[in-house]
Amino acid sequence: MQSRNLFLGFAGIVTAVSMWGIWGGDMFPAEKDPKGDPDTWTESELRRWLEARGLLPSGKASKDDLLERVKANMKPAARP
Repeated sequence: MQSRNLFLGFAGIVTAVSMWGIWGGDMFPAEKDPKGDPDTWTESELRRWLEARGLLPSGKASKDDLLERVKANMKPAARP
């Protein structure tokens, strides 16, 4: 009886570790930043870009407001 309890305890630990490994990581990794010209981005891409940088946009902001804010916060391109 004691060996059965040890086996079930070990199996429970292995199961718990396996579940943590499967569900504890990023099952759905975050989407990458949009690339290219911000003028062609959708409203959701503009919001995602701002949220990724901690520049939380207002829920009432229009696409033009978001675009203006993205352009104001973009880093200038590196010069060779």
